Amino acid sequence: MKIPAASEGYLGFLRSFGSGLVGAAHDRFELFTLELQEEKLRLFQTLIWISAAIFIGMMTIAFLSFTVISLVGESARPTALGGMTAFYLAVFGMIVLDFRRHQARQSKPFAATLSELREDCACIRTKS
Repeated sequence: MKIPAASEGYLGFLRSFGSGLVGAAHDRFELFTLELQEEKLRLFQTLIWISAAIFIGMMTIAFLSFTVISLVGESARPTALGGMTAFYLAVFGMIVLDFRRHQARQSKPFAATLSELREDCACIRTKS
């Protein structure tokens, strides 16, 4: 009958601990890669929306400006240009404010991964 050596107990513990550690790291890495894919998609969608808004906005501004300037009399053109500039500036300010609100509503990147890592750290601290 063979008596198990004390080193096998430690070795078994280390194997079990290492396996658990690698498994937890693997799960966290999978979560991170999933969130990374979501962030890339969200960034791409945001860039498309911004590009479309800029293009359509610039076209609208150009044609509206040409139309207004062609309709007003020669003496009123400087006033019309100043009014349009003030209007465009006000609209630009509203867009910037709305964009800031939109960004504030977005979830933080990798929030789930960071939350899981915090829980892991808290669990390790309580077991120590």
